Amino acid sequence: MPTRVLLRPSAEADLDAIYDYIARDSRTNAIEFTRRIRALCNSLSDFPVRGTRRDDLEPGLRTIGMERRVTIAFRVLKDETVEVLRIVYGGRELEPMFSRA
Repeated sequence: MPTRVLLRPSAEADLDAIYDYIARDSRTNAIEFTRRIRALCNSLSDFPVRGTRRDDLEPGLRTIGMERRVTIAFRVLKDETVEVLRIVYGGRELEPMFSRA
């Protein structure tokens, strides 16, 4: 049974912001780039425990990079759903997004 991939509202908002940023120069490029990001997110259903563990930020958090410009932060839930929490573009730091205040 394939693992389900769920993009949280924060990840969807990140994806929208990435699209808007790139679309200022080229809508075509923005569409293609965000499609590649979604494809990578969806591919987590085949092998959900790949990437780098980031328990220092949040227990169970994992990250995977794409094209040296995007970091996808996700976790695998007990029901084997992959929950994509954030999609970070252009060198933004993950730490403030997951700070344990």
